[in-house]
Amino acid sequence: MDRIARISGEMKRVLSDIIRNDLKDPRIPVITSITNVKLTRDLKYAKVYVSLYGTEEEINAALDCFDKSKGFIRKMIGQKMTIRCLPELTFIRDDSLEYGAYMSKRITELIGKDVE
Repeated sequence: MDRIARISGEMKRVLSDIIRNDLKDPRIPVITSITNVKLTRDLKYAKVYVSLYGTEEEINAALDCFDKSKGFIRKMIGQKMTIRCLPELTFIRDDSLEYGAYMSKRITELIGKDVE
């Protein structure tokens, strides 16, 4: 496992902890998870993929909250990780879990129709 992958994994764990314990914003849904963190080779930029559960308005409000809290989140990462350069964070909505649940439901429906 290379260095970037190790740092990404650790940052994913730290970000999950920060969102769960340190961000006290009511706009963030209870069911929120960090699905992936992609760092550039120079560690200056990070794309944070976030899976959120809620209505479209709630999801957009949560993403807006993450964007406005970037400075605080970076500060907390600096306190919880030993890293030379704190990356600029970009939060991106990850719909892969919703899509997987939708496809699973569709497959179950098709199998049910096939059995009939």
